[in-house]
Amino acid sequence: MKVTVSRSAHFNAAHRLYRKDWTEEQNNAVFGKCNNPNYHGHNYELIVGITGEVDPETGYVIDIKILKDIIADEVETPFDHKNLNLDVPEFADLNPTAENIVVVIWNRMRSRINPAHDIEVTLYETPRNFVTYKGN
Repeated sequence: MKVTVSRSAHFNAAHRLYRKDWTEEQNNAVFGKCNNPNYHGHNYELIVGITGEVDPETGYVIDIKILKDIIADEVETPFDHKNLNLDVPEFADLNPTAENIVVVIWNRMRSRINPAHDIEVTLYETPRNFVTYKGN
């Protein structure tokens, strides 16, 4: 039987949505106030779901403490109270939209999770705006 185990977490981060290869006018037209050259921030909420077979010996899909530590190592420590554009290497040349952030988080976690398990990451940029990535 397959079961999904989920853990929530949060981090606070600043970012600026813009493309270096566009004019300021084009960036403003597409990204509006999110293109503020002085950046802006969000209180991001994160839900990570791991789906897999229940281990008959432990009764776990994944030990929730292990999942907590992976989220801390791969998301909270590198992203919390950071400027995503300046402090997170993946965003040096990648626009830190919610869509790109959730994919980066999924990729950072994938190598730490049993390959037999599926991962689903949902990232809330605001309580009403959120994105989900399942690795496909």
